[in-house]
Amino acid sequence: MNLSVGLITHNEAYDLPRTLEAVKDIAGEIVIVDSGSTDRTVEIARSYRAKIYQEAWKGYGQQKNSVIDKCSGQWILLIDADEEVSAPLKERIGKIVEQKGGPAVYRVNFTSYCFGKQIRHGGWSDFYRVRLFRKGAGRYDHKQVHEQFITSCKTATLREYIRHYTYRDVDEYFHKFDRYSSKMAMQYFEAGKRKSTAGAMASSVFCFVKSYIFRLGFLDGFEGYFLSLLTACYTFVKYARLRELNESGKNETRISSPHH
Repeated sequence: MNLSVGLITHNEAYDLPRTLEAVKDIAGEIVIVDSGSTDRTVEIARSYRAKIYQEAWKGYGQQKNSVIDKCSGQWILLIDADEEVSAPLKERIGKIVEQKGGPAVYRVNFTSYCFGKQIRHGGWSDFYRVRLFRKGAGRYDHKQVHEQFITSCKTATLREYIRHYTYRDVDEYFHKFDRYSSKMAMQYFEAGKRKSTAGAMASSVFCFVKSYIFRLGFLDGFEGYFLSLLTACYTFVKYARLRELNESGKNETRISSPHH
């Protein structure tokens, strides 16, 4: 078996059919680690003959490592449930897994779709993430969010792209906004990070300017402006939540101190 396609899922019934349909003819097996979906995710996965494992949520990095451990292919294509492998990339992957030698790890090009529109600027397209690698070539770190693939192997880049269907609508954006900003704040807190009020304000302003001006987000019209604004808001809120955690930690220390 040359290629295993691996995913982590939780209530992905809306996106999963598109994702699995795009890879079904190149996958020797499809391996899914699901963290308690309550919609039709598991039913859909079974219709594609996926191997499904139910596990409690451990954080993105560890959950993906669990998928890697269960894949039996020589190569692993590890994708998210809201990602669609394009036809050119699928063809390229087919050639890579059949060849001998060459790089063991590949970073893949991404283009994003938000609110029903392809977003070409503002940092939402033409960015790269590791998605294809030989079994044993590396693993993910244990970060709760924004996990990184750790490898000592030679890494190559594929210009062929994956379509990332990021947000269907504003409601979905704010649902993810709440979850990710909370997890990032906790991740920063556990790492001992701090941010002043002025620093949080400056970071959020810089995020907007970088996305909308430097990365040409204005070329995407209303959506480009809206996403730049939302990114700035996200940046400020995650630091506001970090501040709350740090203040809470100070108060607990004062209460528990024998001198108070």
